[in-house]
Amino acid sequence: MSKKKGVAILGSTGSIGIKALAIIATYPDYFDVQVLTGYRKAELLIQQALKLQPNTVVVVDENEYKKVNEALWAADIHVYSGKAALNQVLESGEIELVLNAISGFAGIAPTIAAINAKKQVALANTESILIAGEFVTKLAKQKGVNIYPINSKQSSIFQSLIGEFHNKIEKIYLTTKKGRLQNSDAEYIQKVTQEEFLIPSTSFKEAKSRIDSANMMHAGFTAIEAKWLFNLQPSQIEILVHEQGIIGSLVQFEDGALKAQLGLSNMNIAIQFALTYPERFRANFPRFNFMEHLELDFTEPNPVLLQNIELAFYAIEQGGTSACVLNAANDVAVEAFLSHKINFSEISQLNNDILKSTKVIKNPIYDDYVRSDFATRQATLKLL
Repeated sequence: MSKKKGVAILGSTGSIGIKALAIIATYPDYFDVQVLTGYRKAELLIQQALKLQPNTVVVVDENEYKKVNEALWAADIHVYSGKAALNQVLESGEIELVLNAISGFAGIAPTIAAINAKKQVALANTESILIAGEFVTKLAKQKGVNIYPINSKQSSIFQSLIGEFHNKIEKIYLTTKKGRLQNSDAEYIQKVTQEEFLIPSTSFKEAKSRIDSANMMHAGFTAIEAKWLFNLQPSQIEILVHEQGIIGSLVQFEDGALKAQLGLSNMNIAIQFALTYPERFRANFPRFNFMEHLELDFTEPNPVLLQNIELAFYAIEQGGTSACVLNAANDVAVEAFLSHKINFSEISQLNNDILKSTKVIKNPIYDDYVRSDFATRQATLKLL
């Protein structure tokens, strides 16, 4: 076998990072883990490092540096701390691929650092494309860097395009699962309570995910990501409700042919493909059985829930920092709903009011996104 693929796993102690390391451990002759990073889960980060023996470990929380450094000193593993170190270690010549599994806005700067270091990027950090897609994709093109999406919807598009990159896309159909409000009328939606999205021990992140899915904001965000990853116009994107969740997307070409990637919902497939591209490695993931899914249903989204989708398409048309504004406003609006400050239908209205009244920064750089995110959150809080 040729030289192993040197990889850096950013956010190795999170759920996607853990899955990625499990896949890497299955193919020890193919991968060479050079860098592991985590925020503050020191014990898990230490365990991972002792098992995989990377050259470098970064613990972002500086309060955890001493513990990690002392545990890994005898193993001759270099340990650093802080956000600056996280970006600097990516410059290593031994790294070929950076898998960014950092959650939230904090993952954008490492994506940019990896691209500037001319590393290929396996991207699970959706904010890098949702918030900063215009800047990130332009930079990747300038640096000759490929971005391999790990998000299941974007990965399904990417997989359908293999062998078709020279052919023009006519339209992409993005699917979303049937939400709990798909068949509800405006009167019912007006009365939706916070309790419908909360169960014991539900975190804010989990509750927000359910709300974003129910009011179609997640579908809108997915459209924004597809626009930047695949260089699409708004007219080339359509959203369909797909009850079974078997088809993540359909790609339609100029001759009318459609290609789709079908399968059970399994993030591991997207992670492994991003790690091994352009090859596919044998895996023991569950297989799709057509006899268990004799019908695949598609419907249009509930017209009562279209406002957030329309706002996403408005952000696509405006470009610049528009998607950053929409994301920040939605974060605050959802939290306000969960805190009983606004009703469910007011989430999309608040998103609309902030997005339509905020000045867009054209051709933004990273600092513009940082400032826009902060300013939008403050403006949304004031509007409450």
